[in-house]
Amino acid sequence: MRVLGIETSCDETAVAIVETTEPAPQPVGRILANVVYSQLTEHRRFGGVVPEIAARAHLERIDGLVEEALRTAGLDLADLDGVAATGGPGLIGGVMVGVMTAKALAFAHQKPFIAVNHLEGHALSARLTEEVAFPYLLLLVSGGHCQLLTVRGPGDFTRLGTTIDDAVGECFDKTAKLLGLGFPGGPAVERAAAGGDPARFSLPRPMWRKPGCDFSFSGLKTAVRQTVEKIAAGDSAAIADLCASFQRTVGDVLADRCANAFAMSSSPILVVAGGVAANLYLRQRLEEVAGRHGARLVAPPVKLCTDNGAMIAWAGIERLRLGMVDALDFKPRPRWPLTRESMS
Repeated sequence: MRVLGIETSCDETAVAIVETTEPAPQPVGRILANVVYSQLTEHRRFGGVVPEIAARAHLERIDGLVEEALRTAGLDLADLDGVAATGGPGLIGGVMVGVMTAKALAFAHQKPFIAVNHLEGHALSARLTEEVAFPYLLLLVSGGHCQLLTVRGPGDFTRLGTTIDDAVGECFDKTAKLLGLGFPGGPAVERAAAGGDPARFSLPRPMWRKPGCDFSFSGLKTAVRQTVEKIAAGDSAAIADLCASFQRTVGDVLADRCANAFAMSSSPILVVAGGVAANLYLRQRLEEVAGRHGARLVAPPVKLCTDNGAMIAWAGIERLRLGMVDALDFKPRPRWPLTRESMS
């Protein structure tokens, strides 16, 4: 089974082709092509993603990337079993570009069309490269989302907790911006933290040691801003120490919330996915908490943590195997919660 996946929900235009061998009770995938055009150059001078610029860049690049993916895989469109695209959530202009392109390809070549929830793409991405059986715990952490869920299968999710204000990835980006480290913020903060003292600054740990699995990061973001105002301009040591302190604080909160999730579940697997999952320090902290609960941590390869077409193609395969295809009148969704009710 081969599926082409298109991802255009934010600032990466991505197309991939993934295949799996049938039948298999728990197949993993093989990436035949995975091409990405990053729009960092277009957005960096604005310090963040500009939706209108993102949509235009997707429109300009998408056809060429589809051709490149097919050429890399050595396939024609006739060789595909389906075409998948991110149907939401995301910046609606970009989502529309990807969905309309996928619909056109599916219609013209009489292939099934699969609309994939972007969050489900992240949620299932660990199964692309490793044997991960359902059900499992999922920590989904990215620039716009921070959730703990139980994953029982495609379209079958139970949310255990979510952020009541800001997402952890957004907090990384804000910290980097306050410190003048550039965009995107997550990798910049991680690089600076590598040479810092994580014990120098005491920062609040919102929701820490409280019942449940919800998150809150607005107070931490405010505390970072107040600390930055006290640091002398150009004090590189203080910047590194603040990044290390911030990163450790985030690690404390994520580990605490995951420990509560393990208390609510008997899952032997914790999957971490989303852009923030690329942070190696946070992976180490989560591996420690999983080990304390007799579980193993599974994370996608770093290149599959950020937005990519391979995860959309794989989610398309997971859905197509179960006959979960979509009509061509599917409407792109700027908001699309990852819950069992909204996915049905």
